[in-house]
Amino acid sequence: MAEKVAKSFVQPTPSGKEELGKIEVAPEVIEVIAGIATTEIEGVAATRGNFASGVAEKFGKKVHSKGVKATITEDGIIIEVYCSVKYGYSIPKVAKEIQTVIRQAIYNMTSIDTSEVNVHITAIQFEMTNED
Repeated sequence: MAEKVAKSFVQPTPSGKEELGKIEVAPEVIEVIAGIATTEIEGVAATRGNFASGVAEKFGKKVHSKGVKATITEDGIIIEVYCSVKYGYSIPKVAKEIQTVIRQAIYNMTSIDTSEVNVHITAIQFEMTNED
């Protein structure tokens, strides 16, 4: 079985500040920040998870990084977001807001710039009505 190598993002020292050491931010932290930022946007119905996150939520655990993947490349951090949009909202506007909010949230919390924020709309969620 292949061994999973833990990768982390090295946070830059703010300008004018003394460097006291190295700060490493795990990709999972970036994913949680992006996941929370995504769910706060009006028009986003849900983020798409996998089987494991679905099982975890059935047992009451909140999975904030569901539907988000952070990848380290030589060019920087690439964020992939998979979500569904509520019916009636403009998909391009919601997707652009997701990109803006994620980029800003990650920068505000970690001082790390993202090179790409790719949004994948996987579904349209229609409003459920009870007309019995």
